[in-house]
Amino acid sequence: MKYFEWLPPEGAQILFVLFLSFLIGLEREERKATDDRFAFGGVRTFPLIGLVGYSMAVLSGGELAPQALGFAVVAGFLLMAYWHRLASSGYSGVTSEMSGLATYLVGALVYREMFWIATTLTVSSILLLELKSRLEELAKRIEPTDILTLGKFLLLSAVILPLLPNTQFGHFQINPFRTWLVVVAVSAVSYGSYVLQRLAKGQGGVLLASVLGGAYSSTVTTVALARRSVTEEQAHLFSGGILIASGVMYLRLAILLALFNQELMNRLALPFVGLAALAIGVGWLWSRRKETDAAVESKAIEPKNPLEISAALLFALLFVAMLVATHLAVEYLGNRGVYTLAAIMGVTDVDPFIMGMTQSAPTLTPLQTASSAILIAASSNNVVKGVYALALASRPTGVQSLCLLLGLAALGLVPLFW
Repeated sequence: MKYFEWLPPEGAQILFVLFLSFLIGLEREERKATDDRFAFGGVRTFPLIGLVGYSMAVLSGGELAPQALGFAVVAGFLLMAYWHRLASSGYSGVTSEMSGLATYLVGALVYREMFWIATTLTVSSILLLELKSRLEELAKRIEPTDILTLGKFLLLSAVILPLLPNTQFGHFQINPFRTWLVVVAVSAVSYGSYVLQRLAKGQGGVLLASVLGGAYSSTVTTVALARRSVTEEQAHLFSGGILIASGVMYLRLAILLALFNQELMNRLALPFVGLAALAIGVGWLWSRRKETDAAVESKAIEPKNPLEISAALLFALLFVAMLVATHLAVEYLGNRGVYTLAAIMGVTDVDPFIMGMTQSAPTLTPLQTASSAILIAASSNNVVKGVYALALASRPTGVQSLCLLLGLAALGLVPLFW
């Protein structure tokens, strides 16, 4: 309030209350004039409510009990206005009444010099009031399963994670908090991809599905595209999309490495970004090639829900198992044992193994060994995806996908030589 030094402190606060409450009243006045003539209040009523809230705070000396009593009195008047409107029009919305209560709180907050909170409350109220139609349209677009998925993600990240101890246990130094943090990070990337696919609503076709699906799981995307290619004669499009998904996989792994092990990220950033750019670029160019036969229009690929509690628990168990297996491999088999384990894990899901490497390097596994093992696991996974495509896709799509993924797997091993 330094801009109003010529005024008494209380005068500056009153002007601020009038300004904030007037903004809310202006929005309500506009709404009442356009499509809701039964709406409560406007440019005079809301500033008065704000002044009442400020005056009660001043008279009570900041005590909460009198302010709460004033809040209850204002709520009573708003309840009377709501009953009157309900009897007159049958309209049962209480948005204006709730904004009136928020305006009362704005006056009390300004008295306590909580100017940032008062301003944020005002701006948030105006946005919620003004964006009514858009928010209602958004609510109609969101399906119950999407809300359930968001609830599962919040359960994983905001409920379970803070309860776990951030200490190491046992001979293998298992940290429950960091273990579940890895689960949350992988789930967050998958969930973000799922949300983008849901918002896209099938727009963008196979290539967009390849990019977003690769951020979730390139293996799942490969299987989905391979099966779709059986009914749609677009071999170049689907094989190029499969290669793009594998390219995005390298970007996803780079993000996870950056979050959990900066030293490994420094070693693998250049090859991972290079492989991702090459795979995405070649995949896009390959998908643009014309088909020899007439192609039918590609349908949208419906994303699958990536968040299941059972899947999260399985990932956590696999992650712990990979930590233990890596520890035993280093202790009894040396680097070759780690490399063999990496090649084997590429057959299934590489994420638990690679995230295990981020936790074991460099204390347990040397950085060079860990970075080499990650490259081997990623290349092994590309080979397996090529085999999946050959087995599940149409013959042209399967052959092309296998050749492209074998080439990407070979290039993924090139950094091992330096």
